[in-house]
Amino acid sequence: MGSALILICDQDSLLTEVLDYQLGHRGYRTAIAHDGERALALLGEEVPDGVIMETILPVHDGHEILRRIRESDRLKDVPVIILSARKQDRDIVEAFELGASDYVTKPFILEELMARLARLLRERAG
Repeated sequence: MGSALILICDQDSLLTEVLDYQLGHRGYRTAIAHDGERALALLGEEVPDGVIMETILPVHDGHEILRRIRESDRLKDVPVIILSARKQDRDIVEAFELGASDYVTKPFILEELMARLARLLRERAG
């Protein structure tokens, strides 16, 4: 079976590099999208084991991508962690209403994010 594939969607290149390194160090494979169009293309190629995604993305925002994930028979069970600079109650509630598995606000604690991801992957594995 290989290591779990995590799709990272964020327009911040430095953040995606840090997450790519940290996830790789923990044995995960990663795919990176800096906009919603690329994220959807990657989702069309392979079903990831998990997604870490900002809601503020060019082309298609994170809410649109999340909506499409939850509407897809192939992707609907993939855990999605929203990692966003948006901290308003309405943004968080909207993400959960669309089917987000978890919501973490920036700035964030890296180890907490990794623990949340690991928990979601364990729960999905059964």
